[in-house]
Amino acid sequence: MSRTVTEIQKFFLSSPRYAVVGASRDQSKYGNKVLQWYLKRNLLVTPVHPKENEIEGVATVPNLADLPAPTETSVSIITNPKVTLGLLQQAKELNIPALWLQPGAEDDAVKGYIRANGLEDKVLYGGPCILVEGDGTRKSLL
Repeated sequence: MSRTVTEIQKFFLSSPRYAVVGASRDQSKYGNKVLQWYLKRNLLVTPVHPKENEIEGVATVPNLADLPAPTETSVSIITNPKVTLGLLQQAKELNIPALWLQPGAEDDAVKGYIRANGLEDKVLYGGPCILVEGDGTRKSLL
């Protein structure tokens, strides 16, 4: 039985930990805005960045494998689709429970990988943005 988008959003936002891949020091970029969204809600979040040591005062890790607890971490992805595809492969290997691809992070190859690997119940893609729908979903969990 497959989950609805709302069910996946609730599952994603019920995690004890979060990560943002594509986090940026540039506050005009969506990667920074998504990171700020977690920080402003006092959620435990780790930015993932291969070169930066910290973003917005939070220590980064260079890749998903270096997350403190990957199997307990929901991951927001704000990257181009070619990078997203590799991240999905890593996430599958690490048994990351849920991923939210922000608008623009997917293409046909990414969607095909999600379907071919049975990840439809773990990955949000195709439109909803955490900046728009995150608060409403969090309120529904209370």
